[in-house]
Amino acid sequence: MMLKGVKPFKTNDTFIAPSASVIGDVTNWDESSVWYGAVVRGDLAAVEIGFKSNLQDRVVVNTVSELESGIPPICYIGHYVSVGAGSVLVSCRVEDFVLIGDKCVVMEGSLIEKNVILEPGTVVPAYARIPSGQRWGGNPAAFIAPLDESDVEHIKETAEATTAQAWEHLTEYLPYGNSYLQLEELEKKGVTAIQG
Repeated sequence: MMLKGVKPFKTNDTFIAPSASVIGDVTNWDESSVWYGAVVRGDLAAVEIGFKSNLQDRVVVNTVSELESGIPPICYIGHYVSVGAGSVLVSCRVEDFVLIGDKCVVMEGSLIEKNVILEPGTVVPAYARIPSGQRWGGNPAAFIAPLDESDVEHIKETAEATTAQAWEHLTEYLPYGNSYLQLEELEKKGVTAIQG
């Protein structure tokens, strides 16, 4: 949806669910996906969603007009990032290969480095930093354990599996909608009634 003359950018293989709202200065990289009921607001600052990254059902991505740190208040979501259902991200930076569990909150100015897993329900306070190669959880977020090789592989597998699922949904929704199917069904019934 265009806002202040800025329209979101998406590639042909980006899946944005029909019930999702993607507004303003938002860039969706190849094979990214925004699922049902999600809201991505690039109205105050830009939002970027990386390659094979996904925002699950009812995720909210929002931005603020400025950060106390003075860095740009964009919301950057790197490559191979999976954001669990019902999570909220506000003007934060999430680097590559991150798995954010359901109902997490990542506040403004925070940084999540690459190869990180956030347990469901984790709250990352404003301007916090989650170091690379770690699992965090709780409210506020606290270190749980270092990640091993299988954990890192699981992050990538999750993003790739969601991308495959998104492709199935993408091919289900044709560019011009599927209401024509209902019309065809009615026409068939009409033809049958006339012939009968």
